Amino acid sequence: VFQGRILARRLVGQETRYEVEVKTPYRHRFPLVSREYMWVPNTCDCPPLREGGEYLLMARRHVNYERTLNRILLQDDGYARPWTPREHRLVREAARHC
Repeated sequence: VFQGRILARRLVGQETRYEVEVKTPYRHRFPLVSREYMWVPNTCDCPPLREGGEYLLMARRHVNYERTLNRILLQDDGYARPWTPREHRLVREAARHC
């Protein structure tokens, strides 16, 4: 879970690749750098992430069987919400209990 700002969007094959500036990592099981590529397995603009927008994102690390692909993937069951100070407060409070 992290707060990120969408810098760019690009369609690659049947997927969408977003360049994301990681602003605040809240909870992560793998290291995040200040800029990451986040992949969405569709091209229908779902979820609707706009360039320049800030979001609270819950994505997964995806490593294929051959271990040749290691990426951040926002799946259908992932979480992408516009970031607000309220979201920040809710995530901080939840972190105390989890």
